[in-house]
Amino acid sequence: MRSQVFSLLVDNNSGVLSRISGLFSRRGYSIDSITAGMTADPRFTRITIVSSGDEQILSQIEKQLRKLEDVVDIKALKAEESVCRELIMVKLRANAAQRGEIISVADIFRAKIVDVEEDCLIIELTGTQNKLEAFLYRMTNTPLKGVALGTGVTSVIQSSSATTVMVIGFVNSGMMKLKQAIGIIMGANIGTSITGWILCLSYIDGKNGIAKILSTATISAVVAIIGIILRMACKRSVHKNIGNIMLGFAILMTGMQTMSGAVSPLKDSPTFTNMLTMFSNPLIGILVGIAFTAVLQSASATVGVLQALSVTGILTFSSAFPIVLGIGVGAACPVLISAIGANKNGKRTALVYLINDLFGLILWSVIFYTVNAVVHFGFMDMIMSPVAIALLNTVFRVATVCVLFPFIPKIEQLVCWLVKDSAEELEDEADFDLLEERLLNYPALAIGQCHRAMSGMARKLRKNVNRAMNLLNEYQQDKFDKVQRKENLIDKYESRLGEYLMKLTKHEMNSAQTRQASLYLHTINDFERIGDHASYIAYMSSEMHDNHTNFSQEAWDELNVVMEAVREEINLTCRAFLNDDKEMAQRVAPLGMIITSLCNELKMHHVERLSNGNCGLEEGTVYTDILNSFNRIAAHCASAMVALLKSGDENPDMHIHDSKIYPSDSVEYYTYFKEYRQKYEIVKNEEHMRSMEPEEVE
Repeated sequence: MRSQVFSLLVDNNSGVLSRISGLFSRRGYSIDSITAGMTADPRFTRITIVSSGDEQILSQIEKQLRKLEDVVDIKALKAEESVCRELIMVKLRANAAQRGEIISVADIFRAKIVDVEEDCLIIELTGTQNKLEAFLYRMTNTPLKGVALGTGVTSVIQSSSATTVMVIGFVNSGMMKLKQAIGIIMGANIGTSITGWILCLSYIDGKNGIAKILSTATISAVVAIIGIILRMACKRSVHKNIGNIMLGFAILMTGMQTMSGAVSPLKDSPTFTNMLTMFSNPLIGILVGIAFTAVLQSASATVGVLQALSVTGILTFSSAFPIVLGIGVGAACPVLISAIGANKNGKRTALVYLINDLFGLILWSVIFYTVNAVVHFGFMDMIMSPVAIALLNTVFRVATVCVLFPFIPKIEQLVCWLVKDSAEELEDEADFDLLEERLLNYPALAIGQCHRAMSGMARKLRKNVNRAMNLLNEYQQDKFDKVQRKENLIDKYESRLGEYLMKLTKHEMNSAQTRQASLYLHTINDFERIGDHASYIAYMSSEMHDNHTNFSQEAWDELNVVMEAVREEINLTCRAFLNDDKEMAQRVAPLGMIITSLCNELKMHHVERLSNGNCGLEEGTVYTDILNSFNRIAAHCASAMVALLKSGDENPDMHIHDSKIYPSDSVEYYTYFKEYRQKYEIVKNEEHMRSMEPEEVE
């Protein structure tokens, strides 16, 4: 169960809000909140709906909303790519003496005092519901803060692997940068050593006095009783969670005490003694530490086992040291496994964890055993205690972090070199390098850079639309995945270009530059929405493939005719924009009108097939959804090109939300309209139509 924000652009007709809310009530979907307001264009209204449910329900909500005639466009807002704000208004009783303090607190949270009465204040506050990303940034914007955060979090959850897996998720989702993650991972390596010190408490024992009070049995019993009380008697979740932590701690202490008792008789076993002696071999000890930790998937657990073995009184420093060296590398196994499905930065984050521990193993083993070969340390045969094990583990990890800390930028470069971006990925990112902040002071240069970046956006958009439509005739999972990746890239184009252009509008520009910036702002929105519909077409093809949905041959032939028209329109749109070809742009609107009429005609044909029993309801729904997406693509292509044609006017009327196709009275319009009507006429032919276009075609 999760919440999803839907942003709808609808026709400003009477009863539109009632029809949309009625759809939810009829189908039993929940509406957490709904807001509506007329846009700058009085023809359209923007409705924002927050709904909750599982993935299937949310997908169905989006599908059903798209089918409504009033809905011009719908977008499911992604949490990481959108800005959401909640509004709260609070009325506080306050006399003159209390107002100063209240106003000071309001200033801290950037709240506004909207009304003041004799004995009360009304405060308005806006903010995000989830401030995790901001918190992470503030806590990790320097490497030292990252190390501190990693140490603190790992000390609580008692697992550096778990901390790193979470960090991989943050980096994979874009919430955290790789450089921030490196500091946290270093801190996690320190934090995991805290567990060893906690486990030392389980070895406290005594017959009388304070020692008896501080014994493991006493501490475990007291902590367990308090945990049970908090767990069962308290109603607040925070108290219940504290109770769970205390119960877990008591179980841990009891388990370690039981393990210590179980291994105590082994001190009299010659086999066990020989095994510990074998661990004195550095290579064997390191391999044992790696293998044992990889199996347990926890460095803390391995340290705990080592502490339990130390109570036998025969575990020496020479046996314990190589095992401690190998523990960190073994703990990297679950981290590397978790990164299998992650993106490049996620894989790099996992590699940082391995490099950190592998470097510590190599560095300190080489230094220690080289010096020992010369000096012959006298403490090699020293009997280790649980406290000594904890101290050794902590010193090893802190020393490794201290050595590596100054080289965080170099580590970032190393993992980026080891996990290289492909030529395609480098090409995708190259356009964003064009948007240099220093060029904002020179609007002519900045606008030129925007055009180059948008040219890259247009090329990738054209390929992605064609790629998505190819999936209808020939589904391939790798191509589907590529469509979704490129859609995310197109969204990134819109975000980066929009941000750059908004910054540019704050600088002094002449009228021509202002019109150009306005055109680009309009166009990137249309391009992004075309990308959304291409992604939806790919999604529908995936649904058809998974559910083995198929159309009649007649339906496929008709659909492929429309598909060919859409291909020509997106190709015309992109070429016209790239070359600033207004003559070519004039062709787009009449072709879009033809596509609209074809979609309406095919819907009527579908109704006939449905009534004759030649098509099922499920197939018909998918068929209609695909046609609606074609229609929307045509509308946004026309919108972008109309804006291009009007960009030279002194007072261009190009609204960002105008995505419907309107006929023109010009001679060119009717000429092109007749040409495309003949070209894409629906005729029954024995030769079947199949629309495909190679990806590499420019």
